[in-house]
Amino acid sequence: MLRASIKSVLGRKLRLLMSAFAVILGVAFVAGSFIFTDTLGKSFDGIMNSSVGDVIVRPAGTEASFGSSQTLPGDLVAELKDVPGARAVDGNLTDYTTFVVSKKGKLIGGQGAPGLGVNFNTAPSAGGESMFRLAEGAWPAKDGEIAVDSRTAKTGGYVVGDTVQVVTAAAQAKVAPKLTGIMEPSGSLVGASVVVWTTHQAQALYQEGKDVYNDVWVTAADGTSQDELQTAVAKVLPPDLEAVTGEKAAEAMRTSIQDSMKFITYFLLIFAAIALVVGTFIIVNTFSILVAQRMKELALFRAIGASRQQVARSVLVEAFIVGLVGSTVGLLVGIGLAIAIKALFGSIGLDLSDASLVIAPRTVLASYLVGLIVTLLAAYLPARRAGKVPPVAAMRDDVTLAETSMHHRVIAGAALAIAGAIAMGLGLFVDVPNAIVWIGIGILGVLLGVAGTSPLVGRPLITGMGRLYRRMFGAVGVMAEENALRNPRRTAATASALMIGVTLVSMMAVFGSSAKQSINGEIERNFKADYLVSNAIGSDFSPSVGDEIAKIPGVETVSRMKWGMGKVKDSDEWIAAVDPATFGSVSTIDEKNDATVLKQLTAGGLLIDSEKASKLGVKAGDMVPVTLQGKPFDVKVAGTFESSATAPSGLIVDLATWTQHGGTAADGQVFVKAAEGADMAAVTSAIDKVVADLPTVSVKDMAGYAEEQSKPIDQMLMIIYALLGLAVIIAILGIINTLALSVIERTREIGLLRAVGLGRGQLRRMLRLESVVIAILGAVLGIVLGVVFGIAIQRALADQGFTALSIPWLQLIAFLLLAGLVGVLASVWPGRRAAKMQILDAISSE
Repeated sequence: MLRASIKSVLGRKLRLLMSAFAVILGVAFVAGSFIFTDTLGKSFDGIMNSSVGDVIVRPAGTEASFGSSQTLPGDLVAELKDVPGARAVDGNLTDYTTFVVSKKGKLIGGQGAPGLGVNFNTAPSAGGESMFRLAEGAWPAKDGEIAVDSRTAKTGGYVVGDTVQVVTAAAQAKVAPKLTGIMEPSGSLVGASVVVWTTHQAQALYQEGKDVYNDVWVTAADGTSQDELQTAVAKVLPPDLEAVTGEKAAEAMRTSIQDSMKFITYFLLIFAAIALVVGTFIIVNTFSILVAQRMKELALFRAIGASRQQVARSVLVEAFIVGLVGSTVGLLVGIGLAIAIKALFGSIGLDLSDASLVIAPRTVLASYLVGLIVTLLAAYLPARRAGKVPPVAAMRDDVTLAETSMHHRVIAGAALAIAGAIAMGLGLFVDVPNAIVWIGIGILGVLLGVAGTSPLVGRPLITGMGRLYRRMFGAVGVMAEENALRNPRRTAATASALMIGVTLVSMMAVFGSSAKQSINGEIERNFKADYLVSNAIGSDFSPSVGDEIAKIPGVETVSRMKWGMGKVKDSDEWIAAVDPATFGSVSTIDEKNDATVLKQLTAGGLLIDSEKASKLGVKAGDMVPVTLQGKPFDVKVAGTFESSATAPSGLIVDLATWTQHGGTAADGQVFVKAAEGADMAAVTSAIDKVVADLPTVSVKDMAGYAEEQSKPIDQMLMIIYALLGLAVIIAILGIINTLALSVIERTREIGLLRAVGLGRGQLRRMLRLESVVIAILGAVLGIVLGVVFGIAIQRALADQGFTALSIPWLQLIAFLLLAGLVGVLASVWPGRRAAKMQILDAISSE
């Protein structure tokens, strides 16, 4: 039986490989996600190990946070030199918003990895090496000199001796130092650019000339461990400072980065699941048809002594071979996918070109487990069906599926759809925790339920299209309709694979259109400024920009907004700061009660979005612990608000509170309002001149702001459409596969039709119409479900700002037309094969 199974696979290589395509794609997503995240983790391991000293002294509570404004006094460096076991002590200054501008005026980096500005010292990392080695020139020796990493120098077109354009978020927005040295990092920088200053100039630029540092590295003497040195250093530190070993600091930063990058793995695994679900329909369909075509062959095995279990196992062996091949090819494709993701991230600034791919044993094991389990599960029912057919019954020509099986399928599908609808109803209309999760479970249930009932649900549509076919194509149309209705289970299973892809695409189209319209509507209602100045790369920018704009004739109001990561109670949260005296004239926090909310903020304290207040368990009047830039303090909740699209954050303090407790001086956004009657053209020109040499800063009006807010949604939708398009491709292959197998199954019938006068062109047309029926059935069901699901998600998120429902009808009609085109294209290869059959050979076939 094993030899027969192998011969069966080899005799149907192309058809089985087409079925395995879904497995290949699903496994590729699984393998690609694991390979990429492991590679990324290894790259960051190198960075972390080379960017920490033996012992790090820092403000207590800063942990693995980046860009903390908290500092240490400069005289601490001298004090720590007397600690037993300390070989050297060095103060470090680090800024994450320092970027080099190329000679062509383009910003280097900024779309992924940060732009680092650091002071020069000779402190070795915990691994014993300096993070950088000088490759050319000399280290900066005086103010006005810098060194940069080799990648930045090459990208910017700079050589030693050139004047370099540097932009920062410090008080001095633009600096033009001389390049004295080019350095090579000890490991990959993952696309980060690095500018090295003298300590004096770094303090002048980032700390207003104060003799302070962001942290201090203490290097251990020979024979002293990190733990021993940490214990000795901790004994002499005041309570507001802490000493941590380099190993602990590196691990904390590594964990923080890995947590922030987990979304890549989850994102790709979701699409792997979609591909495998779609593929399951195709594999079931393929093996069902193959089993039906091989009834006589299988019956012969039974007649010569093979048991039911042996026959069933022979089909599962074929599935195992298909799964094994699909998993192997999928793993290889996954490696290519990981390379492609590396290249994609490189194009946005996260350069991993120096990192070698990491293919862990876990990745290989997961790839084969996923591929084999999915294929074997999908082939189980056809294999079981093959084993149940008695030899005598299998010798007959009747290979249609029993109606009782159809009834069971429809009943199970209806029950699943009803359960899914109930779950969606609970999420939409009942106050249950995690309502969106209930809706998601309901969507899955309804989707699978409709797939189960599709033989019944799709029959009216097929019949309706059949009437149109009869009028337009006569007898050929009648035969196409009858062929589609002949095996409703097969037609529905093939259409269901396409239905799933179209459902998800349509759902995202409705959600994306609604999200953009909601944002545009709220911005139109709540954006009161004439201009918004922000950082083009989503970072902070120098407060000097707002200072310059405030001096422009015709500018009436400049309202600043600052932001940073902090803690409220034990929850990591983004905290924003605004000027309550001016913010109300340029934007809105709460659309209904904005004046009241801002009045509460004027008195100091903290404003909390009502939903976040519920999550944190706080209410107006409560005192809550807040940590800002590693500095803890208690603040009173001044009030709650219903967040609008233009609200800067779910947690807002006034600028005075922000400054008092160590918030960054850099601006996150600056709203600008012109005076009534001002020359807007002159004001616009003057503002553009202020930011002309700052590629990190952009200026937008209301329309530009709305477009900027919608752009991430468009980008997300494009990525999702591209990945869901792969699921649609799987479904198209399923249609091709079903038609090709159906042609083989109907070989004698086709020969008879040709013998009584059916032309080659008519035969191709019949298959084309049959294919279009399948594609349209899948598309119609998918679009209807997608619209329903999109509306459900929009309603569920209405309280979070998705207030407008927008159904992109033209886009949905385009999906339907594309489905028809898919049906036409899917029929080309099976139609050509059918038309090439010799009539006598076809008639004489069994």
